Amino acid sequence: MADKDYKDSSLSSKVDKFNMKVSDQKKTQSENPFSSSYAAKSPKDLKPEEYGRPKAGSLTEFRGKKANVHVYKEMIELCQIIHDEGSPTKENPELRFIPFGDIFNIYVNISNKVVGLLLRARKYGLLTFEGECLFQKFHDHVPIYLLHTMAEIKDVLTGKQDEVGLKEPKVKS
Repeated sequence: MADKDYKDSSLSSKVDKFNMKVSDQKKTQSENPFSSSYAAKSPKDLKPEEYGRPKAGSLTEFRGKKANVHVYKEMIELCQIIHDEGSPTKENPELRFIPFGDIFNIYVNISNKVVGLLLRARKYGLLTFEGECLFQKFHDHVPIYLLHTMAEIKDVLTGKQDEVGLKEPKVKS
């Protein structure tokens, strides 16, 4: 019965159906990466914004936030050791510096992550040193400079801890 209706329909409706099929085919081909008419999309458009992040309110998200807070506390402790054990700079006596060899020997008893913490603290603009990475014995002479006073560093990192918003997730029994 549908075939008979199709044969009896007017020419314009047949043209409309054909044009609809053509537009559907064009759309399909524009999304096919193997087609010559592929409309390339940036990889960012293909992934949802939450991609690679844990679900909000999940235990995994809580653990990640807890780990971030722990790292902030360790960075405060590292900067405090540099401040306490380091020497004042000539330009600003409130700012301190310490050779890498000294901080390595002091801090290695506290944690084995001293180089990673130095890199993270540099990323946050708390301290600076020459080079990409520091290696024991080879870079013992390289000075590490605090860029802020301890009060400023504590304010920045305490603010970061507050931003994390650590709240216990509701765990289903």
